[in-house]
Amino acid sequence: MDHDEPTKRPIGLPPESGAPPDPVDVPWIDAHQHTQSLTWNDREKFDLSGGEAAVMIAAGYYWTPYRPVRPEHVRFLWDDALRRAAAFTHRHFYDQYVAVGVHTWSHVEDADELLAALPEYCDHDRVVAVGETGIESTHHTSQWPLDGQRDVVREQMHVARETGLPVLVHTPGSSKGDVDPRESHSYEEGNRNFTEPLLDAETAKRDAVEMDVELADEAGLADEQVVIDHVDGDVVPYLMETTNCRLSFTVGAPWLRGVDARDVADAVEEYGPDRILVDTDLIGAMRCDPFAMKRTILDLLRLGVPREDVRKVVYENPKAVLDLRHSVRAAKASSSAVSQWVSRSSSETSAG
Repeated sequence: MDHDEPTKRPIGLPPESGAPPDPVDVPWIDAHQHTQSLTWNDREKFDLSGGEAAVMIAAGYYWTPYRPVRPEHVRFLWDDALRRAAAFTHRHFYDQYVAVGVHTWSHVEDADELLAALPEYCDHDRVVAVGETGIESTHHTSQWPLDGQRDVVREQMHVARETGLPVLVHTPGSSKGDVDPRESHSYEEGNRNFTEPLLDAETAKRDAVEMDVELADEAGLADEQVVIDHVDGDVVPYLMETTNCRLSFTVGAPWLRGVDARDVADAVEEYGPDRILVDTDLIGAMRCDPFAMKRTILDLLRLGVPREDVRKVVYENPKAVLDLRHSVRAAKASSSAVSQWVSRSSSETSAG
């Protein structure tokens, strides 16, 4: 017997194997998800995996049966997100925040009514961002011409400037119109009900991002308040080298967007972690992984990204961009305040 163990055979690791990794105690904040479409079990996984906060996008009208989409439909969803956010925070161990905006994934008639109401929503304690919004190429059922999209996106960026909130900018990508047939069962809408693209499919993301950056400039919005979401290798160099915008990699469904932890690691290695975020864009209408943030943290560490850089992109950067300096739990009265505020807002909407 040539080993020190009291066993018949060696059971230890060879000396050159090195020390085991430290425990993974990195918290995370998800700046973009559709929490209202997820189950209680999904949200419990945020608690289990170290989630400290998540931002619910208060829009989902493009999944609804009514056409055309009217301002009252979108206002209902804004109010519903605020109502649900209070319940989620009360029943879970992470803080639920909300982003409010006019998504451009399907044409909204008389969107000016929403833009007029948006600043008051931005004053709400749980609202930490404007969005998601941004130039889109392909739409659910009802196409929104580019000129109309530009006006609506520009005005939301103006509201973000006036309120001091960041704006979460949706960008076109593989999520519409070209889902791999082998994955079509994973996406409720699949390739159905989408309009013809307004932009060249090969360059749609880059073209839309350039328009979004231009609109932010026109609105006088600082690059530091702009979070360009769903980024990939086609736009990372442009954004990193010609702007000061924040970039967010969406890792919740790699089968759909083609982005995973390796893309994040490559960007951190090339440009550093200071302007990079990670989000999931979790939505109940397609196969997604509520443990996506935790898995990404593990994968980044396995890929050799320094622990402090991992913490920065999944926690410190979103916390700073969203200005989450205090927990919503600090004010227990907020739940009743939300109910009163939503009730008043709903009454005003009905009266209109």
